[in-house]
Amino acid sequence: MAWVVGTGAFFGLLAITGGIVTLRTGWIPPMARRHVTRPQLHGLGALLMGASLVLQGLFYFRVLPSVSWEARFFGGNALLFGGLLLIALSQLLPPRRNLDHADPSGV
Repeated sequence: MAWVVGTGAFFGLLAITGGIVTLRTGWIPPMARRHVTRPQLHGLGALLMGASLVLQGLFYFRVLPSVSWEARFFGGNALLFGGLLLIALSQLLPPRRNLDHADPSGV
């Protein structure tokens, strides 16, 4: 069971790294570039999902003080589904329009 949690924590660290890179530079992984219209939401969603996975690993390996299983369950699910919602919104919302460049004719 420890290898499953360790693998999840590793993927959580990768998601956190990807979220930080997306927030700082706007870079999106190639498999999601075509779909993402708002990189900031995508980066925040990746951070939340990664934090959920890493926290579950830290609780399992007793790095953090133990809390009740209800707090771990509902807190982890809230972070995970919140991140999933942000990633979905980053792909479903229309792209923002810059009003300064909306009319190139200058009229």
